[in-house]
Amino acid sequence: MSILGSAKTKKGEEGRMNKKTTNVTVEKNKCYTMLVDDLGNEGEGIGKIDGFTVFVERALPQEEIEVLIVKVKKSFAYGKLQKIIKASPERVVPRCKIAAQCGGCQLQHLSYKGQLQYKTKKVKNALQKIANIESVEVLPTLGMEDCWRYRNKVQFPVGSDLKIGFYGKRSHRIINTEKCFLQYEISDTIIEIIREFLKEYSISTYDENTHKGLLRHILIKVGFSTGQIMVCLVINGKQFPHKEKLIEHLQSIKGMTSIVLNYNTEKTNVILGKQNQVLWGKEYIVDTIGKLEFEISPLSFFQVNPIQTKKLYQKAFEFADINSQETVLDLYCGIGTMSLFFAQKAKHVVGIEIVEQAIIDAKKNANRNQISNVEFLQGATEDIIPILYKKGIQADVVVLDPPRKGCDKKVLHTILNINPQKIVYVSCDPATMARDIKLLENYEVKIVQPVDMFPHSSHVETVCLLSKLYAD
Repeated sequence: MSILGSAKTKKGEEGRMNKKTTNVTVEKNKCYTMLVDDLGNEGEGIGKIDGFTVFVERALPQEEIEVLIVKVKKSFAYGKLQKIIKASPERVVPRCKIAAQCGGCQLQHLSYKGQLQYKTKKVKNALQKIANIESVEVLPTLGMEDCWRYRNKVQFPVGSDLKIGFYGKRSHRIINTEKCFLQYEISDTIIEIIREFLKEYSISTYDENTHKGLLRHILIKVGFSTGQIMVCLVINGKQFPHKEKLIEHLQSIKGMTSIVLNYNTEKTNVILGKQNQVLWGKEYIVDTIGKLEFEISPLSFFQVNPIQTKKLYQKAFEFADINSQETVLDLYCGIGTMSLFFAQKAKHVVGIEIVEQAIIDAKKNANRNQISNVEFLQGATEDIIPILYKKGIQADVVVLDPPRKGCDKKVLHTILNINPQKIVYVSCDPATMARDIKLLENYEVKIVQPVDMFPHSSHVETVCLLSKLYAD
């Protein structure tokens, strides 16, 4: 058995515990000694005190710890790690000094080998507990040779006292970040330039409680293969004072291609507004996946880990195993990255996406790569796909890449009506993927490949092949 035990979803774990009547034996604000025997959905340690379940962040399986109880529910509690009495052999020293406070990483204290084992078991557990699938082959999680500095996008909120960084765990408290070991190094330099600019010219920063202050977020995108850089400043207003001075500093950086203002004056947690203004350079940068080129605008969704994205798409392409006579339906297609990947071999590809700008970008990317056997439709997938079915669309392969919440039931029911030979499900949440798979009657899961798109976090991406029952 792995040192990590079996990863459980916290919601599922809590639900199972709530079915039992348990006498509460732990008290709030009291310390206990506990043995950790598992990891939860968000990478937190799970153990028991006199049979009572306790969740503890930054604790690992096989560790004996001292824990302070901070919250007690009917059948479980939350604790704060006070002392490690006996450490796990998989425990490592986090590279980042603020890893324990920042919400960006949950697993820097766990060896990378241990992280990959945890993510594989997390996927297996979801399929077993939610989809009731026991025998499917779940391959070992595909990891990275170098699991640092892999993110091609920075999305930092800006707050009072020039705090710039990720939010703290389960809060909107900004953890000031001078150096992030997940981002490309040039991002650290750009953030420091902007920080000094804000200080020198007394530019106000946003307070979400009062909805006052100018600069809300800093968005940086870097083309992994091209070296092109975009800086996008999200402001709560219409003017950005002394912007020419900031442009002067930023344009001297090698690779700087695009400097953009994004206007967001709404009282919302949504980061980007709908309107952009190019201050300098182009309105987009270019990056590649395999042989394909993609234009990336501030509003474009593009996978943040280009090395693992290539592995993910190649695995999806391999699972689909399409030929030149087949039609592919790509649902939740974004800017068309996977659609264009499949169009290189398929007879025809239809991509559907709700975000209007993404569809505009997808069409541009098809033209840029001179791919004509693909069409893109804008609208909610659950609205578009029933219309296509009524019109008689036929698809040999359906590709699903939904958001974290998974697929709408209407989408799944229509897929069953379309009756493709194969379904390739690309998921960023094993729990919602397992829930959706359970609803896809007449299809069986053939093989599952987890991919580590976000090292040092608890998240895992998964590619799953489903085939019609009794089909090869």
